[in-house]
Amino acid sequence: MGRHWVDRAVMLGFAVLTGAAVVGFTLLAEGAIQAFRAIESWGSAGRYLVLLWTPLLTVGVLWCTRRYAPAAAGSGIPQVLRALDDGLDHARRNALVSLRMSFQKIALVCGGLLAGLSIGREGPTVQVGAGVMSAAQRWLSPRAGLDAHDLMVAGAAAGIAAAFNTPLGGIVFALEQLTRRRGLSHSTWVIAAIVMAGMVSVAVFGNETYFGRLRVQQMSWSLWWPGLCVAVCTGLAGGLFARLIVVSARGLPDRFSQWRATYPYRFAAGCGLAVALIGLVTGGATAGAGYLTTRQLLEGQSDLPGVYTLLKFCATWLSAWSGVPGGVFAPSLAIGAGIGNDIAWLSGMSGEAAIPLIALGMVGFLAATTGGPITAFIIVMEMVSGHAMVLSLMACALLSSAFSRLITRSMYDELAALLLPTPPRR
Repeated sequence: MGRHWVDRAVMLGFAVLTGAAVVGFTLLAEGAIQAFRAIESWGSAGRYLVLLWTPLLTVGVLWCTRRYAPAAAGSGIPQVLRALDDGLDHARRNALVSLRMSFQKIALVCGGLLAGLSIGREGPTVQVGAGVMSAAQRWLSPRAGLDAHDLMVAGAAAGIAAAFNTPLGGIVFALEQLTRRRGLSHSTWVIAAIVMAGMVSVAVFGNETYFGRLRVQQMSWSLWWPGLCVAVCTGLAGGLFARLIVVSARGLPDRFSQWRATYPYRFAAGCGLAVALIGLVTGGATAGAGYLTTRQLLEGQSDLPGVYTLLKFCATWLSAWSGVPGGVFAPSLAIGAGIGNDIAWLSGMSGEAAIPLIALGMVGFLAATTGGPITAFIIVMEMVSGHAMVLSLMACALLSSAFSRLITRSMYDELAALLLPTPPRR
């Protein structure tokens, strides 16, 4: 009986550590993007210095990734999905998800944000949380009944919940994205880990929603056609984006893929330079995850160039193609918000009247890109406290995901299949 309580204490302790890791990651990531903004603010000299700073730092981060942590490349969610394969031995699983990898991931993603790349920290938080929680296995007794699979799922779900301050989103993410290969035998532990990690995050940042509270008026039938356009456009655009990410990682017999394979650092420098040029055109709006821009759009205060959505799309794709670690969760929200804002403008809506379409764009593009409509719906609803739009957000997520499937399969599953192969069975 005593050992049973020790196992519980170990699990809860590592859940607290997961929350602390997410908090530290968040603070470092925000510090990195603020440092990049400080460089941009050095007048005209600073803006043009970025044209040198971004490519050089992109190459530096890629070199560190390839030299010390090759499994840290990408968002981190495919690594966790691959590590959940029961066919992997301990060594290969540890190469994808471990405590050491978590710290490496944090440092490398912050390096990419310091470079001004269009990447997010939320997807990498999944790999970070899984790595921290998986370290609990060595301290648990065999009677605990928890294996590496359950610990990684609990850590990944706790990480995404703490990153967005969306506890329900973390639970749904675990059920929809991570546990499709087998049932989750210890769902209580997952919920407990999410609660403890979330409490640590709330203790530091407060119980605030990610993007504040939406000022959504009563939904009317006048939004039906614009809302349908948002769902279709985000579904097709999100499917194209996911397809580009997979094809870029897999490589094709084209000149750019051959150049990337032969001269990875030159290619990364080219991607970094292109991202820097895009940032110069948009006044820095495309740099980083896009949190501030998305919040301004939701508050009806942003005055963005008409090409922002397209350029944010391209900057995020090029950042991923460079090979630098980084996620697409938050950039996808920014792109989706841009699509919703553009359709609202075309429909003659502005200010608070455009907010519902912006929120629909966020959930639609995220659902289409990640292939998880329920997760996207829950996360966006919790992030913006958009309970007045529950049915609209859910319908948009499902419809966008359906249109996305016309173009691509699950992005994370395809990326996971490109990682370490399962050793042959004898």
